[in-house]
Amino acid sequence: MQNSQVRALVVLLISLAISIGLVVSAQYLQTHAGPLSTIAICAILAFGIQWLAFIPAYLKQTERFYDLTGSVTFITVTFYALNSQPQLSVTSILLAAMVVIWAARLGTFLFMRINKDGLDGRFDEIKPDKYRFFAAWTLQGLWVLITAGAALTVITSTQQAHTHWLTWCGLAIWLFGFLFEVIADDQKFRFKQDPNNRKQFIKRGLWAYSRHPNYFGEIALWFGVAIAALPVLTGWQHVALISPLFVTLLLTKVSGVPLLEQRADQKWQNDPDYQTYKSSTPVLIPKLTK
Repeated sequence: MQNSQVRALVVLLISLAISIGLVVSAQYLQTHAGPLSTIAICAILAFGIQWLAFIPAYLKQTERFYDLTGSVTFITVTFYALNSQPQLSVTSILLAAMVVIWAARLGTFLFMRINKDGLDGRFDEIKPDKYRFFAAWTLQGLWVLITAGAALTVITSTQQAHTHWLTWCGLAIWLFGFLFEVIADDQKFRFKQDPNNRKQFIKRGLWAYSRHPNYFGEIALWFGVAIAALPVLTGWQHVALISPLFVTLLLTKVSGVPLLEQRADQKWQNDPDYQTYKSSTPVLIPKLTK
């Protein structure tokens, strides 16, 4: 077995171990839920959808439906959690709306983009390797489960409290991050559609203040979700607050920023304009002035 396949196996085992730990904790906390808690069923859905989608994706050697499948999974587990509860608080409905609106927008945008581009460079090397490709789909299941964890925990909680001022603060932060991500995505998409920019990098709009403003927006909105959920969480439920930290780790250390920075360095390493842009523009958190 090659080193890349060993790493893929490690990713798979770690993902499953973390998920099993979350499910066991949820099962312990929701003793009223019967054989399986709602969170446990959400975990089964999260991974099951990815593994089913992996089969045709690998056979056809395509990543076209990868991001769309992730978004559909977010929406599926959120609606399942909502439907499982006899009563819903305003906070639960707000959190569900945050997750669903974000997932629907991002999934639609990414699906439209890959249909336009034809491929996603992240998968060029891993797609032919069934172990690495399967690990990527499995990691997406873990991403759904942990990222939506704070919202799902509140929705399925027996502590359906009234809205708290932190809930509204979280909603405001979510809205800020959501709009930041939408605007950044739209600016880059429009930039790339101009044939004159085919070999250029974007450094206008929000991209003049951050090299990855879309990721900054996504991280911010998930911190908003966590803050909105905080007043309802009790005891071990606070573990769900790992959600924005996981998103930050994933985007800045694993699949987001590192891959894009590496590709940009390879493409424009001899471009003085890019080197100036890179040295003067923060990688993530926007600077306040140009």
